Amino acid sequence: MNLPGFPVYRPRRLRSSPALRQLVCETRLSVEQLVLPLFVRSGKKLRRAIDAMPGVFQLSPDEILREAATAHALGVPAILLFGIPDKKNARASGAYAKNGIVQQTVRLLKKELPALLVITDVCLCEYMEHGHCGLVAHGKILNDPSLKLLAQTALSHAEAGADLIAPSDMMDGRVRAIRTALDKNHFTDTPIMSYAAKFASAFYGPFREVAESAPKFGDRRSYQMDAANANEALREVALDIAEGADIIMVKPALAYLDIVQRVKTEFGLPTAAYAVSGEHAMIKAAAANGWIDERAVTLESLLAMRRAGADILITYAAMDVARWLKKD
Repeated sequence: MNLPGFPVYRPRRLRSSPALRQLVCETRLSVEQLVLPLFVRSGKKLRRAIDAMPGVFQLSPDEILREAATAHALGVPAILLFGIPDKKNARASGAYAKNGIVQQTVRLLKKELPALLVITDVCLCEYMEHGHCGLVAHGKILNDPSLKLLAQTALSHAEAGADLIAPSDMMDGRVRAIRTALDKNHFTDTPIMSYAAKFASAFYGPFREVAESAPKFGDRRSYQMDAANANEALREVALDIAEGADIIMVKPALAYLDIVQRVKTEFGLPTAAYAVSGEHAMIKAAAANGWIDERAVTLESLLAMRRAGADILITYAAMDVARWLKKD
């Protein structure tokens, strides 16, 4: 880039007023890009606060409907639904039960809010008594035997009416297994948003409190990605695309903007960035102490994800952001 120097070229000319800055703005936030994660468990009028995640709750289906309706009225087009079962076991049977908590809630949401996009997280960890994302034998997480259960879970979500299926388990081959199961059962039009580059991150801590999904032994480093590996992330994304993913996700978001940028540049598919629980909790905690401006920092962090190439922003602050954008 060869530009004339000062005084011929003065970058400040285009920063002299709010209207001019807005006119030449390169990256924009829009409410249509937002997805709100929600956590459902059985009960009625249940709204259980989570200490580590201010503003986030475990909700009963009726409260999920109320929360989703409010978000949708604000312009948020989609929710990402996680389930918390009453009972767990070694085969995660609650994950794929016809009347499981997610399946019940999806049917309710699609009946009452048919225009709302309902994305369902497909994983087994919340339903496993050991808290891992796959079947376990002799202390080892089994890959191939877990694929059948993941595909069965995804199919049960689609049958309940889910608009998008989002596998987050990081088992090798799970996108292919899910795509095959959906296609065989006449859900060829149901898209998959894959957690394609999901890193084994310290930023997930608060999520495991709200989802009640902390592993009872070991950790998830044998299936989630090493935080040091960027080239491997591209290989993971390429594999998921080849297996049938329609949208790809990078998780976490803010600490992995380089991955978001490389993934979007390399593949060009619709790309989601998940602003995870630790990112949310840090902003909330700092704001509560008066150290930062919550609104400004939240919007700037999401803008950074957009600038890196994210088309879809999954954020616990979706409703706040929708309100802020409306005021702007």
